[in-house]
Amino acid sequence: MSILEILILVGLVVFITHTLEAITGFGCTVLALPLVIFLMKDLEKAKIVLTIIAWILAVYFVITKFKYINRKQFGIIILFAGIGLPIGMYIFKSLDAVILVKILGYFIILSAIIQLYKIFVPSSGSSNLPEYAGYAFLLTGGIVHGAFAAGGPLIVLYSSRKLPDKGQFRATMCLLWTILNTILMVQYFLEKKMTIEIGQDVLFLLPFLIAGIFVGEVIHKKVSEILFKKIVFISLLLVGITMVI
Repeated sequence: MSILEILILVGLVVFITHTLEAITGFGCTVLALPLVIFLMKDLEKAKIVLTIIAWILAVYFVITKFKYINRKQFGIIILFAGIGLPIGMYIFKSLDAVILVKILGYFIILSAIIQLYKIFVPSSGSSNLPEYAGYAFLLTGGIVHGAFAAGGPLIVLYSSRKLPDKGQFRATMCLLWTILNTILMVQYFLEKKMTIEIGQDVLFLLPFLIAGIFVGEVIHKKVSEILFKKIVFISLLLVGITMVI
């Protein structure tokens, strides 16, 4: 495939996955990353491009939905996830790319199974999750986000219980992604990884992102998320299995 064809396919992935994030407040990077790695054949480049795209989406929702942010829960979430972030950044530098892809695959499988269990077994409600387990999910989610910029599913295990209102949940999560991805982008800049090529790819993908935000906003207001989440996490499970195999 030509570079243009690859970028168009990446753009379609960005549109679909960022439509999901515009609906729910999470999921774009963890779903897009394995597909974009496959298309670009470059784990680090895929991670950087998707980090920037996800940051733009998150900033948009922080600005437009600022009044919905739950400041107390945001403080707890950023504390524990922030502790895990530098650990994940170190892990990404230390391990071979092939090993990292397999680790990501196992993480995606685990996250998808947990999310599907929550959807299909409603009795697994918030009262069954001890506080220390929730903080462990936040810490681990921060580690995964530092390594892959895709720690959403584990952080969501805590946040979805503490933020039952979907508008409040989305706004608070987007503030978190804004902060964490800003830290990652500063790291990329200091390491001179923010190249002209990365910038060109991001500019090419912006129309797909804008379309995803628009469609996601419409769906967020009008459609139930349950069926959509089932489809997304089943797809995520299959992607994770494919990466491991």
